[in-house]
Amino acid sequence: MRQDYFKNGLFCGLNEKSAFSGTFIKTVLLGLSLLFSGAAAQAQTLASLPVNSAPISSVGAAKPLLGWSQFCEKFRSECTVDVTEADRIELTPQAWKTIVSINQRVNSSIKAVTDADHFGVVDTWGFPDDGKGDCEDFQLLKRRLLVEAGLPRRAMRMTVVIDELGEGHAVLMVRTNRGDFVLDNKISSVLPWHRTGYVYIKRESQDATGWVSLGGIVSSPTTTANR
Repeated sequence: MRQDYFKNGLFCGLNEKSAFSGTFIKTVLLGLSLLFSGAAAQAQTLASLPVNSAPISSVGAAKPLLGWSQFCEKFRSECTVDVTEADRIELTPQAWKTIVSINQRVNSSIKAVTDADHFGVVDTWGFPDDGKGDCEDFQLLKRRLLVEAGLPRRAMRMTVVIDELGEGHAVLMVRTNRGDFVLDNKISSVLPWHRTGYVYIKRESQDATGWVSLGGIVSSPTTTANR
């Protein structure tokens, strides 16, 4: 795992170089991958409920990201934990359809752009109200829309992972009575947490305003700085 990512901050999926460079065959393979993942996501909307799986376990407190702390100063209601809310979603067919459709809708309507290109800063958290954002912005919008659809905010936790490229990434973990599922802007299928291939570092706490460790690594990224 490349330690420079931890020094320079948490990245959001593919960086500019890896996304647009490479050979022709890589471009073809990427296109095929997106085609099949899109078809899978479309089929998922109509599929039956996912099978039960074990939830991920937390292993103590973790330090919040600076970008998240600054976001919470502006949007306190987004970070306050209401312990009277359910900490799991009862995954009915309608709830599952809502989760899948909102994940797909946000992924298809928001353009991925780095905070550096967008705002001229390394990392800032917020809602992509102008149609552009990086990974955490996608997930914050998804959670806002899911809350508006009637799902409990407490059951939907912002989560920091290391992706398949060894780079930092932010996803939304939806905790349900059938297991923990991940909403991601890199793929429009909603997957059980253990099927993403990600290393899980930390997520927002469900019991207080703060974060908990998921035990993935000792060193932890400090910002979200890419798409």
